Amino acid sequence: MFYQMYKRFIRRKGFAKFFLCLLISISSCYAGKSILPKKPSCLLAQKSTIHIIPSWGFYAHQQINRLAVFTLPAEMMPFFKKHIQFLTDNAVNPDKRRYAVVGEAPRHFIDLDAYPDTSTTTLPRFYKEAATRYGEDTLALHGLVPWQIQLTKYQLTEAFKQRNIRRILRIAADLGHYIADANVPLHTTRNYNGQLTGQQGIHGFWESRLPELHSLNYDFLTGPAEYVQSPQKAAWRAVFRANAALDSVLRFERQLTDELGESRKFGFDERNGITSKVYADDFSRQYHERLHGQVERQMRASVKMVGDFWYTAWVDAGQPDLKALANYKFTDEEEKEEAEEKKSWLKRLFSAREEG
Repeated sequence: MFYQMYKRFIRRKGFAKFFLCLLISISSCYAGKSILPKKPSCLLAQKSTIHIIPSWGFYAHQQINRLAVFTLPAEMMPFFKKHIQFLTDNAVNPDKRRYAVVGEAPRHFIDLDAYPDTSTTTLPRFYKEAATRYGEDTLALHGLVPWQIQLTKYQLTEAFKQRNIRRILRIAADLGHYIADANVPLHTTRNYNGQLTGQQGIHGFWESRLPELHSLNYDFLTGPAEYVQSPQKAAWRAVFRANAALDSVLRFERQLTDELGESRKFGFDERNGITSKVYADDFSRQYHERLHGQVERQMRASVKMVGDFWYTAWVDAGQPDLKALANYKFTDEEEKEEAEEKKSWLKRLFSAREEG
């Protein structure tokens, strides 16, 4: 079962993001600071030929966490603003762990179309009930993201109660990642990369190419964070809202391909001396226009939802005084532990590949 899941996740996210995670991990371990760009642009590692294009799991994940900080109330702002770089840099940690930590991979998606009827009560909204009905292996195979959001929110509440600064920051960064993933339409279907409809590559097109070309023009003023009465229901609403957009994602790409033809669908982009095959600018622009702001809406929804969940976890913990924690600085020992843990993901990754 695990091997089947592993192969699937490699296909789902692609090797481009895999090498991205390696580069980020190596950078954070040895340089002690982020090498990630402030805006969507190509990244070329120093003394390297690795060519990386920002994706939902890279540029957008970081921006979502960063922007969510500014939705928080004054009582939370000093602490979160002080540690905004940590929350930004570590927004991609779940993607880095996905290839090294058993059980991480299913936390990023859910295949709603794998179940007979998810619109009613056929698929229980609570994990224990769903596991009793379908079995834990089945749930893991088809994804866990709404349940993972609920679990991570609970963990963040406990970290706030304990005033454990390191856990607060790490769990908050992870929660932002899972929430953002839940808002991606192609994270809600078995046809996650268009492989079932002859649209292979659409996953990276939607979550990588379009934000890269257009996100600088998006409006991310989402309003202040609000208390979430039912995190469980909110997580499922996000998944269903993303899934409702799936038809447009696939249909408009197919229509535009039929109209323009394959010859106008792709082009070549040269960056830092490296030529890559990409979706053509004109094709991307027309597709983005037909989506009528869909990518922007999903990113905005992610920013708002992340802020809402951080705020809710803090309120449920009794609203501890975060101003008193704002001046905390990681000790040399804690920074060393952070770096060693990230290096351990790489060691386990390489070991797992050799064993396979």
